[in-house]
Amino acid sequence: MNDNRLFLLDAIGPFFRADRSRRINWSKIPFRAIETNGRILPERAAQIRTDFERVTDAAARLGFTGVTLDDVAHLADDADYPDPLRRTIGDYRALYSSLFGIASGKGLGVFLTTDVMYFNEVIRRKTRRRVGAVSDYLAGACDQLFRDFPELSGIITRIGEADGVDVEGDFLSEIIIRRPTHARRLLHALLPVFERHRRTLIFRTWSVGAYRIGDLMWNRKTFRRTFDGIESPALIISLKHGESDFFRFLPLNKQFFRTTHRKIIELQARREYEGFGEYPAFIGWDCENYALQLRDRPNVVVGASIWCQTGGWGPFRRLTFLDDRSIWTELNVHVAMRILRDGMTTEEAIADFARERLPEADPVRLTRFLRLSEEVIRELLYLREFSSKKLFFRRLRIPPLLWVYWDHIIINASMRNILRCFVSDGEAAIREGRSALEKIREMIEMAPALGLPIDDLHFQYDTFEILAAAREYYFRSFREETAQRLRALARRYRRRHRTAYHVVLNFRQIRLTRERLRRLLWVFVRDQRGYRLFDRIVTVRFLSWLYPLLRRFRRENIPDFAEKQAMGIETLFR
Repeated sequence: MNDNRLFLLDAIGPFFRADRSRRINWSKIPFRAIETNGRILPERAAQIRTDFERVTDAAARLGFTGVTLDDVAHLADDADYPDPLRRTIGDYRALYSSLFGIASGKGLGVFLTTDVMYFNEVIRRKTRRRVGAVSDYLAGACDQLFRDFPELSGIITRIGEADGVDVEGDFLSEIIIRRPTHARRLLHALLPVFERHRRTLIFRTWSVGAYRIGDLMWNRKTFRRTFDGIESPALIISLKHGESDFFRFLPLNKQFFRTTHRKIIELQARREYEGFGEYPAFIGWDCENYALQLRDRPNVVVGASIWCQTGGWGPFRRLTFLDDRSIWTELNVHVAMRILRDGMTTEEAIADFARERLPEADPVRLTRFLRLSEEVIRELLYLREFSSKKLFFRRLRIPPLLWVYWDHIIINASMRNILRCFVSDGEAAIREGRSALEKIREMIEMAPALGLPIDDLHFQYDTFEILAAAREYYFRSFREETAQRLRALARRYRRRHRTAYHVVLNFRQIRLTRERLRRLLWVFVRDQRGYRLFDRIVTVRFLSWLYPLLRRFRRENIPDFAEKQAMGIETLFR
């Protein structure tokens, strides 16, 4: 990596103290929770500033060059907005101006995120949701922000996902960029503004698979159709480390090695699919693996964006760098930076963390503990035989973790049938799960001498005990004793842990037999990146038209939470 490296940390944690929701949407700052009758009270602004000082202190100490905050919509004023909304935006502009000053004083740049595109009635009327008009409107908003806030380093765009179905507020986003030509139109509108102001546009390739551009993060043809011929000193392309969301068992995204555009890698320290930082989910050896593969691309891969708070829906409330309970996330941030920025090995980075945070801990023993923690995640949270497979449906790489999604553990007949279609050796999976539980017990024994929080490990054991028992239901003939054991484990789990995963238990048989499901999966799910002729004609094109006819199947086989958070399962068929 070159001397003009860019290392970004998301700094939205200070805004979440105001969120009193039972389950928090961590995908974006909860703007509505911050406001009181459309205004930001002085005491709330003071709390955010104080917490932001602490987060930026940590970012500067670790060697980050900038922080990220949400979002353009709440800072870009419009003379046609109604007066109450303009007063709200005025409050945000005043607050953010002070935050920009704090970051600048520590040598940190600030990047604002934006969905393409955010809407209210005024913006809908002005743009009519047309790509060209939307692109020009956003370019004008960025131009205004760069003139008003000289400390602002740039903007980060998200084109492939929009606000979740549970989001409320003055602005709601929608996916407008649906084709590579749309993305090129957006870039041609934005880049001259960024070049003129000498600011940086970070273009995220992340997508939930919707529309023709939905495979941008993994399809080389879509990638080239989007970026070929677009050269600008203001442009950086941002890629998640794999071809799906922040999961393990994914190889490094090959798009890093296509085109000579500057790129950064996105990593997640607070693991939204691996416990939200409630128990250890160490990423050090994965980071080292990525760094080794990217080391010959120093002028192309110029840094990293590390998510320490953003992502997922769940009841867990730990705030990174803001309380004393976020050691697992802060460990991941520290180690990732030492590996990616300073070129350390994982073992050296662990020892460096121990010197700073756990001076009484033996680095060798700590390394052993973290190796065990990684093995537990891979062997019991994930399911090796399934998670190692390369599977695609339409434009989306199927996640290697289906049965645990955010804060839900799904134990029902539909998941059982799916897993039995892909896992040939269920008994090996059961044995591996039991062995992983023994590794958690060893971690519990090691924790006191290392100065690590033992309660977090007890929570992990109780959670993973349910996962181990679920494998017996998934891969053995159904027995009522197994169902009763799972019900008892779930009841005990709820009694022991006030904030915990939601265990979805439903042993009722479904009408779709495993053999029929196996045939459907064979037809619609492929084990290659490239599209088959069937995919081009049926899966990608006609299935979107037929989706309404599938709703009966959806109600029977898909848990309610999949429809009530994020963008809903329907997005997969757009």
